[in-house]
Amino acid sequence: MSNCEQPGLMPVEAALQRLLAMAEATPIVETQRVALAEAAGRVLAEPLIAGLDLPPWPNSAMDGYALRLADWTGEPLPVSQRIQAGSAPEPLQAGSCARIFTGAPMPLGADTVEMQENVVLGDDGRIRFSEPLQLGQNVRAQGQETRIGDEVLPVGTRLGPIELGLVASLGIAELSVRRRMRVAVLSTGDELVEPGQPLGPGQIYNSNRRLLIAWLQRLGCAVVDAGILVDDLERTRAALAALGDVDLILSTGGVSVGEADFLGVALREEGELALWKLAIKPGKPLTCGHFRGVPVIGLPGNPASTLVTFALLARPYLLRRLGVQRVEPLGFNVPAGFVWGKPGKRREYLRARLENGRVLPYPNQSSGVLRSAAWAEGFAEVLEGTTLAIGDTVRFIPLSEVLG
Repeated sequence: MSNCEQPGLMPVEAALQRLLAMAEATPIVETQRVALAEAAGRVLAEPLIAGLDLPPWPNSAMDGYALRLADWTGEPLPVSQRIQAGSAPEPLQAGSCARIFTGAPMPLGADTVEMQENVVLGDDGRIRFSEPLQLGQNVRAQGQETRIGDEVLPVGTRLGPIELGLVASLGIAELSVRRRMRVAVLSTGDELVEPGQPLGPGQIYNSNRRLLIAWLQRLGCAVVDAGILVDDLERTRAALAALGDVDLILSTGGVSVGEADFLGVALREEGELALWKLAIKPGKPLTCGHFRGVPVIGLPGNPASTLVTFALLARPYLLRRLGVQRVEPLGFNVPAGFVWGKPGKRREYLRARLENGRVLPYPNQSSGVLRSAAWAEGFAEVLEGTTLAIGDTVRFIPLSEVLG
């Protein structure tokens, strides 16, 4: 993939645009129909079109009394009927009002509702309005939310709780969605050991595998756990060949030009591989390429580097392949609660949290310290060549924007 290579450090925006272009070149186009109960986290493959008006008829927004405003002359009105939600009212008798409850259909002829708090019930059963009335008040018009034929949700919408509630309100029980992305997750290096196993000399427990598998599952991916690739070329080739039908190979650590870079050798022999050096901290080394036609993204091996590069680069790539258009996380500007005295050449993403309206970074920002992210609520983005004083504005990206 030599056309991806660029001397020096690649800006974060440039790397993201290249990954999104790669994603758009190999979109997930296969679809399936799923029940509404199984659609959480999936991506719409067809626009959601309203098949009915919402609400389907005018209804009351309050518990109160419905009347035809033109009939009211200021005199008390008799109550001619009682209308509860789920009932079918009679047409409103002229010169009367109807007791009505929230969500109940408006009776034919009524156009206004007064809330019960502003009504006085007389001994004779008639009601008197204690406040001035306005035509149409407290009435939800038919179709005020949607009309038949409206596009309610576009293709590429990720279906969260709110979207599923909206779908249910239209009476739709099944949806056409993109099939799940199949992602193979693998780690590299003889130094890695799975939790529960004894550590040998120079070994560490593999945290990236569990981090990425859980994250991918949150994103609705079907995960193929390829485990740890030992530093052996033939076993690496065999492991890659056994992955089967996947849409992406996602690796952490080890893809470089070193003597123990057996994953890189295998990828170069049977595909393409390029190394990107990004202007980002943590997470400078990133790889992109293909193995037997399957896209490959290689993340750096340090846990905090894996976290940052997956959140800001790999996650948008995955979502764009499914057709999601808004893939970058939302952030907002907050005052800095720290001093940043030395401008850097790379954009830094500090694991940080908000305290008393200001953003504070975790004291240890080492790329090997995952505890910083467990403590944090998001990333404080410090731009290249920037210094900060207390109170200066810094962009904060909540972890909630990237974890799902």
